[in-house]
Amino acid sequence: MAFAPLDPVLHNQLRLAVISLLVAVEEGDFNFLLEKTGATRGNLSVQLTKLKEAGYIAVTKSFKDNYPNTLCRITPQGLSAFEQYVKAIKSYLDK
Repeated sequence: MAFAPLDPVLHNQLRLAVISLLVAVEEGDFNFLLEKTGATRGNLSVQLTKLKEAGYIAVTKSFKDNYPNTLCRITPQGLSAFEQYVKAIKSYLDK
């Protein structure tokens, strides 16, 4: 009985939390993700970069009320990866 492989990008607590949040809301800024995950600024920044490099999120940097604003949006690739990850986890539970 073989287990489905788990996506190493999503098999990280913080990255999975970020993707889960973005699946629900489609997009969120850095401060929203920071508040919801309870992560440190540095760790969240590193994990967002990894998700962006994997093509799972799109990041748009702009200014909002004269302050830098980082907006993250889940990509179709990210949504597909999340769905596959959930499917793989469910297969573990069904064994």
